[in-house]
Amino acid sequence: MTFFIGPTKQRGFTLLEVMVAVAIFAIAGGAIVKAASEHLSSVSLLKNTTVATWVANNQITEAVLLSKRQWPVKNNLSGESKMNERTWYWLQTVSKTPTNGLSQVTVTVFDDAQRQDAITSVSTFVVKESI
Repeated sequence: MTFFIGPTKQRGFTLLEVMVAVAIFAIAGGAIVKAASEHLSSVSLLKNTTVATWVANNQITEAVLLSKRQWPVKNNLSGESKMNERTWYWLQTVSKTPTNGLSQVTVTVFDDAQRQDAITSVSTFVVKESI
């Protein structure tokens, strides 16, 4: 004898449930991609700023060392430096201070030869050494 128990209970998801799940994953995936791309762009910006600061610090050090032999420090010097497989363009400006024998040296680093888009700027004070 065979007994008929009745309709069997279906297992699985309905089409609506699957579509809702796919929509949730699509939204989450988009947010993850956006966060990852923002992270990568901020890493690139941080790298450029760090290397530009190294270039500025190198020029500041050179200006301090030259000031021991030649006073006053030269104003409006510009040049380029190669670092990290890139060419960086810098501009050195010197400002007088109210104190005699003390000057402020600022080196600004750019990523373009026209020196329009500054990446960073580093300043220091240089004192005239008396002999």
